Amino acid sequence: MMTSRRLFLSGASAFAASLVAGGARAQDVLNDLLRAAGQSGWNDTFDARSSNSTKVQSTRSIFSQHTISYTEQAIGQYHNLVAQGGWERVPDTKKLKLGVVDPDVVALRKRLMVSGDLPRNAGLSQSFDSYVDAAVKRFQMRHGLPADGVLGKYSYLAINISARTRLGQLETNLVRLREKTGSLGERYVLVNIPAAQIEAVEGDRVVLRHTAIVGKIDRQTPIVNSRINEIIINPYWTAPTSIVRKDIIPLMRKNPNYLRDSKIRLFAPDGSEVDPMTLDWSTEEAARYRFRQEPGVNNAMASVKINFPSPDGVYMHDTPQQSLFGQMMRFDSSGCVRVQNVRDLVTWILRDTPGWNRQQFEATIKTGETVPVAVSNPVPVHFLYASAWSTGDGVVQFRDDIYGWDGVEELKISSAF
Repeated sequence: MMTSRRLFLSGASAFAASLVAGGARAQDVLNDLLRAAGQSGWNDTFDARSSNSTKVQSTRSIFSQHTISYTEQAIGQYHNLVAQGGWERVPDTKKLKLGVVDPDVVALRKRLMVSGDLPRNAGLSQSFDSYVDAAVKRFQMRHGLPADGVLGKYSYLAINISARTRLGQLETNLVRLREKTGSLGERYVLVNIPAAQIEAVEGDRVVLRHTAIVGKIDRQTPIVNSRINEIIINPYWTAPTSIVRKDIIPLMRKNPNYLRDSKIRLFAPDGSEVDPMTLDWSTEEAARYRFRQEPGVNNAMASVKINFPSPDGVYMHDTPQQSLFGQMMRFDSSGCVRVQNVRDLVTWILRDTPGWNRQQFEATIKTGETVPVAVSNPVPVHFLYASAWSTGDGVVQFRDDIYGWDGVEELKISSAF
């Protein structure tokens, strides 16, 4: 176990340095940590201090050398955990939350201690107290779950994935991190598909972070490496053929007024406008036509569209359905990416484009007119897939493997129900 001890002592040394100013209390915690090195089982935590001193959120970009180093460190720690038996399963038949007193809370405490979310000195009480509440919220944040402190079905699924499976997930994603890190640019936009999250990165630092809506399992958002070259304010929306077939034609069969109510106009291949009532909607004849929605509050892209060359024809945009950003599983688009607080991101993209500050941008939206804006310095944009990484010592992030690209069915949490 030389590797195990070396990794442990390296972490302990760094920890000791960070706690010099902590006096006797720091020394007590360090002594506990040193004692744990010679033990095994549930109380051998790889990062007992993390719940107190390390924040889950970070300004480090996912695809950075720092992230690679921390992910490599996490892999070493998880190898140790697996060698020591991992963690016990938490019974998942009850809704555990603050104030509950139940024997299952003991198993929960053990599990949270092993992963470093709960300090070992919190004890093994059956009470779901404020310490457990904070630890559960920390765990949920690290797994991209709503940090409500309640053990529900998705939290149980995440907490009961084995340490061995999580180790494999980290190893799979380390390959992805190494492949792309260093090639994304000095200033770029990253869409991390499994996290349904967007980062605006500058100088290896995240300056903006946005919630996203990405593609459904059967309409996946593709991998993209391109450059944002145009912003369209108050855009028209032209429905892709896939949406015409899968969505619009079935809707027209149910409600013949759907196109009119949605302010969608229909154009024949020769460019002439067509009355929807003249088509036979019991067939797929309409798939040959062009469906164009007028700008406005009900437009599928709302106020703005972010354009870049893409062989798959995808783009980023605003949406009138803002409530979707509050959902836990934000995999609801047909492949394009919807951006929460998109105006902040567009302002950042247009920073070097003369005449397009935030004030001018907002004023143009109010006119309702469609205005294309060429981006003076096209900004690199990358749609990538990372479902496990670490951006800090002891802060290991996991996300739902929504498209199953990690190769383990257990990691597709959103498909479990």
